[in-house]
Amino acid sequence: MLVTNSLRLPPEYHGIHPAAAQEGYEEVVWHKCRPRVSRVRVRRHTCQCQPVMFELCQAGGLLFVRRTEDRTTVTETEWLRAAPAEQLWLKILLGQAR
Repeated sequence: MLVTNSLRLPPEYHGIHPAAAQEGYEEVVWHKCRPRVSRVRVRRHTCQCQPVMFELCQAGGLLFVRRTEDRTTVTETEWLRAAPAEQLWLKILLGQAR
């Protein structure tokens, strides 16, 4: 059984699925990824079984959201301080931003 953040999850659990885009959702500006740092830490991610996967990433003291579509097209948000990045991450999970 997988143990994540002190939660016991069933073996078939494979990741968070973000909610569908809600009416009036915020349009996120996605940028082409550019190599800025040598290492990026993925703090959280959505399920890889979906056609679009999101990752909350951290590097150089800033956070950003990386989006991978169809396992080939990778884009990212602007790099933000922790609080605004966490808010954006939550909006994406709730379908309030895409």
